[in-house]
Amino acid sequence: MDTTQAAKPAAERVQRPQARTTERREAVLKAAMNVFGARGYNKGALVEVAEQAGMTHAGVLHHFGSKEGLLVAMLKYRDGEEVAGIPERAQVEGPAFLQHLIDTVEENTHRRGVVQAYSVLSGESVTDGHPAHDYFQGRTEGLRAKIAGVLGEVSGNTDEQELRDSASGLIAIMDGLQVQWLLDPDAIDMPRLVGRTVDEIVERLRAAA
Repeated sequence: MDTTQAAKPAAERVQRPQARTTERREAVLKAAMNVFGARGYNKGALVEVAEQAGMTHAGVLHHFGSKEGLLVAMLKYRDGEEVAGIPERAQVEGPAFLQHLIDTVEENTHRRGVVQAYSVLSGESVTDGHPAHDYFQGRTEGLRAKIAGVLGEVSGNTDEQELRDSASGLIAIMDGLQVQWLLDPDAIDMPRLVGRTVDEIVERLRAAA
């Protein structure tokens, strides 16, 4: 008896439900990105998310537990999508990280929905009790620290406060350009402007080193 053939249908029966579950979760996450990106977290309704995902309100809760749970999962999904867009740079370290930032900005010009969801939710997260507050605070702190370290490595500047300030300025410019680009995509060349800003910051830090 060919045990391989006998076992195959059973394995497929296990894989198919898992694949369907993954597909359904991804459909909900994409729908949440659309709804929360368009209406914000507070005004975005789970019913609308469910409708866009092609399932019931109860189905959404089955997969994510709550609206807050869905938001957190969606933000993590967004981060995963950002890495997936340029997989060869998923774990970039050192000076190459600055180019990685520019590449990510370029990739984002093809993902308006992702950029809009991030911009809307990050702005909304500063309000009292917002469930995404800790996520955005931690993400910003981590990015600031990494950029500051890379700027120091590239420029030879060892002034920690100046490096942190420069990193904060670069993040502010990137976030601000995203908003301007969302309002008028044809007027804003995000990759070019971010690249120029990076060059100017590095040049200034080197001169002050």
